[in-house]
Amino acid sequence: MEDLRRRFPTKKNGEISNVAVALPPPRKASDALPLPLYLTNTFFLALFFATVYFLLSRWREKIRNSTPLHVVDLSEICSLIGFVASFIYLLGFCGIDFIFRSSSDDDVWVNDGMIPCGQSLDCREILPIKPNSVDPPRVSDLDSVEDEEIVKSVIDGIIPSYSLETKLGDCKRAAAIRREAVQRITGKSLTGLPLEGFDYNSILGQCCEMPVGYVQIPVGIAGPLLLDGIEYSVPMATTEGCLVASTNRGFKAIHLSGGAFSVLMKDAMTRAPVVRFPSARRAALVMFYLQDPANFERLSLIFNKSSRFARLQSITCKIAGRNLYPRFSCSTGDAMGMNMVSKGVQNVLDFVKSEFPDMDVIGISGNYCSDKKASAVNWIEGRGKHVVCEAFIKAEIVEKVLKTSVEALVELNTLKNLAGSAMAGSLGGFNAHASNIVSAVFIATGQDPAQNVESSHCITLIEAEGNDLHISVSMPCIEVGTVGGGTQLASQSACLNLLGVKGSNNEEPGSNAQQLARIVAGSVLAGELSLMSAIAAGQLVKSHMKYNRSSRDIGPSSQVNR
Repeated sequence: MEDLRRRFPTKKNGEISNVAVALPPPRKASDALPLPLYLTNTFFLALFFATVYFLLSRWREKIRNSTPLHVVDLSEICSLIGFVASFIYLLGFCGIDFIFRSSSDDDVWVNDGMIPCGQSLDCREILPIKPNSVDPPRVSDLDSVEDEEIVKSVIDGIIPSYSLETKLGDCKRAAAIRREAVQRITGKSLTGLPLEGFDYNSILGQCCEMPVGYVQIPVGIAGPLLLDGIEYSVPMATTEGCLVASTNRGFKAIHLSGGAFSVLMKDAMTRAPVVRFPSARRAALVMFYLQDPANFERLSLIFNKSSRFARLQSITCKIAGRNLYPRFSCSTGDAMGMNMVSKGVQNVLDFVKSEFPDMDVIGISGNYCSDKKASAVNWIEGRGKHVVCEAFIKAEIVEKVLKTSVEALVELNTLKNLAGSAMAGSLGGFNAHASNIVSAVFIATGQDPAQNVESSHCITLIEAEGNDLHISVSMPCIEVGTVGGGTQLASQSACLNLLGVKGSNNEEPGSNAQQLARIVAGSVLAGELSLMSAIAAGQLVKSHMKYNRSSRDIGPSSQVNR
């Protein structure tokens, strides 16, 4: 087993330098015998039961013969020793390690640098450290001696890390203790990952389990976006240079041309379970039952009991052998609605099973929904909000702001977004970079980033309209909400408030989420217009070399090569 190495500061010739201390491997219960772990476990398990059986048999004979129990022979002494040894081993959970940290009283000082270890220095080898392997200095986030003891208990496995919030009743303190335990177990520093300045109570049971900090993502503001006669300043959370600036240029071109206009085609979240029947005929019978208009009112009443906002719109089924995939579509108010529709589907499944007892529910989701996956059913039927957004860009704006021509944009869109995507076998990807804008707005407003997969389904069309340009984006699967999930976090809630769609709309339930979907589509329209113009004008590489390159981590020789 390789030695564990820890880094400590030392002084040499008056200068402080880092050294690595090679420590002997921690002692484990599985080191009791020079055998593989599974053989060691088998040996001590067998020894334990054998000694217990032998001792109980001998003591039963002594009781029958009225022999004192404390009178033992050599075989019984050996059995007692074997019992104690195997019992101690089994307390170690069959070879699972317990890591014990020595107390501060056992610390040893080397060259004015403290090495926390309970062993003498002759067991270590002092080695120089390469500069690239040195972790940044770390400061403990613990506030008390009690917290130190809890950290040791977490490391030793006595207290599960996931239960800290429940046991302590303080989410911030739990995060600090978990963070310190992770650093000690891994030997890696989390310096640079912020802990302070976040409300950990706000994510308990909602957004994230076992937190140790939070990641900072810069938020830029692009705009104003003139959409349907209203101006919006759009927040975009991204680490990609040029993205906000490029989208902002698209907003400018649209604004100077009179703005963009949007149409909400459909609003329906979906869930499709998979159920099995004894035969294909029975599966087909239930499919006809679910799709029969005469049964829809009854099924919708059962479905709608799950929420005051859930409203069943349709049920479409697909059958594969004796397996049935019913796809439920419903409106979900201002929530994105995955949990809401799942509860409604469960209600319907319970009812259908009472009518067809031979139905076997395999899973509440059968991937015909289809959630967080690119799929033809979403591209064709839609999922979430289906929005179409368009704008007419004047020819002089194309030339002065976008630095290209109408003809060049039309030709590029045909060969790139349409023919090129077809050549690639793209599914819903007939666009330049819709996912860039969708992801940035999603992260800023507390949406589920994973749903960028289907929410970025988009076809961009650019056509000449006389001397001017007509551009449109059709997005059938924008999955957004303004309540629930990450939307209730302070930063994301502020971004929603900036757009005027924070929370639920009590007067028109669902209108806030629908408006957010329109804003997403309008932002994608601007991003598509600007990027396509940059490509047509040959500016893409130049702009990215200027704004999307960092020299912070590049040495002088590398900068010269650039």
